[in-house]
Order: sequence, then C-alpha cells, then structure tokens
Amino acid sequence: MTKEKKEERKFTTVSIPTPLFKKVEQRIKDTGFTSVSSYVAYVLREIITEEEEEEPFSEEDKERVKERLRALGYID
Repeated sequence: MTKEKKEERKFTTVSIPTPLFKKVEQRIKDTGFTSVSSYVAYVLREIITEEEEEEPFSEEDKERVKERLRALGYID
C-alpha cells in the first residue's frame, strides 16, 4: 500500500456546532450518506477539487478586463 493510500485511511475529528450537525443530519436523510462525517468529507472534497481546477486570470485576461472597464468609463 502506498503512503498516499495509508494517509487516506487515517481520520481525525473536526468539531462543528450542534445546530449545524443537526441540519446536516436532516439533509442527508434518505440519501446514500451513512453519516454526517461522510457527507461533510464529500462536500469538502468537492470544494477542494473545484478550487484546484479553477484557473486564475492570466495577466492578459486582467488587462482585457481593465481595458473594457476603461472603455465603459468605470476606471481611468
């Protein structure tokens, strides 16, 4: 087993407010999620994956936006 796979199997505890926990519990009823922890892990993975896939604006993109804003009179 690779080091990466071993690390995936380790768990830690994260505390969330009880009212939030209860809302998540209600939200996952009748879904495939077996616990609040599994749902929270899923949501966090989705967010992190989206962030990793996002490409920041290039300098060229920034300049095009600035030029457009200048042309529209929003900036000098």
